[in-house]
Amino acid sequence: MNKIKKINQIDLRGKRVLIRVDFNVPINGNEISSDFRLKASMKTIKYCIKEKSKIIIMSHLGRPKSNESNLSLHPIYLYLKKYFDKNNVIFSKDCISKKSINISKNLNPTEIHLLENLRFHSGELNNSETFAFKLSQHAEIYINDAFGTSHRSHASNSSILNFFKKKCFGFLMDKEFNCLTNLKLNKKFGIILGGAKVSTKLGMINHFIDKADSIFIGGGMSFTFLKSMNKKIGNSLFEKKMLGIAKDTLEKSISSKTKIFLPEDFVCSKEISSSSNIEEKSINDFAQDDIGLDIGSKTIDLFLNEIKSLEKIIWNGPMGFFEIDLYKNGTAKLAEFISNLSSNNKLTSIIGGGDTVSAIIELGLSNNFTHISTGGGASLKLLSGEKLELVQSWGNND
Repeated sequence: MNKIKKINQIDLRGKRVLIRVDFNVPINGNEISSDFRLKASMKTIKYCIKEKSKIIIMSHLGRPKSNESNLSLHPIYLYLKKYFDKNNVIFSKDCISKKSINISKNLNPTEIHLLENLRFHSGELNNSETFAFKLSQHAEIYINDAFGTSHRSHASNSSILNFFKKKCFGFLMDKEFNCLTNLKLNKKFGIILGGAKVSTKLGMINHFIDKADSIFIGGGMSFTFLKSMNKKIGNSLFEKKMLGIAKDTLEKSISSKTKIFLPEDFVCSKEISSSSNIEEKSINDFAQDDIGLDIGSKTIDLFLNEIKSLEKIIWNGPMGFFEIDLYKNGTAKLAEFISNLSSNNKLTSIIGGGDTVSAIIELGLSNNFTHISTGGGASLKLLSGEKLELVQSWGNND
């Protein structure tokens, strides 16, 4: 990491700069539902404007099988055109055509050129050197500001490094790495984990056992742990293959400094999509056909009471089936409580994971946390103590 230059360590004045951003945002029709990731890279783009750079922006959107019009970056072009109303913003319908490369080579200082979806070409996901070389023809300097893709080896963030002598991280990348790696674990801190699967969070759990004071487990993944304790979980989903590992993890925590907190009660229903027969139940009172869909009030109180004694919290994964209003109370209560503590400088809060971030944005609390990561899988991997593919690729090119 120390070898990777920061954007303010390279002379960008008047130069053509190719910025890899993560503008993989939700779009309905032509409307952008959330501009959280767009705004996250604006500091880098504005800095390039200040330096009178000629700016070329590239990103992916979704997982297209070909040139799918609903996954075009054209709505993002319209957003940028409005956001940078004093700058000339140009859109190219292909990212490696001769026409688009000529546009980049003839840009004036402070002009912005947005390229079409990188994944319209198979070479992006295949980490093709040929595709990466064509992308490199757009500019003299390469800037990576796409933390959300840093756990992948793709042409636009891996092979492309072979074709630039001058390359650096943008401000967002630098911020993400600083927040997620310089955790200073001397303070009393805890981890909240939710979502459906233990398997995706196991690395993070193992990394922090004996480092964290508390690990709070909610969401669907809690049922695998409860099942491993021979609790009756009704018809709730669990990972059968992870039962042994879940049991070992709980036993491992007993001899460590880390205390694991599991839900004591849940909001239950017989069917996920039904609004009838919803009731709050202790885990000890589950019927055979009960499905746990959110943490209950006793669990909320238990978690909040423990969290208020902490100085730092890392949260990845919702506490319930947040997409349905009936089952978002647990996530909402935790978010409101943690955001209040953070706003009053009583708690350092780091949020990761796409679903958790979406929930917090929906609740209107996104400005109240210390750091909200733009990377789901990337933040999870980094917080599990693993090295990201992007960093490995960068190391091989220095």
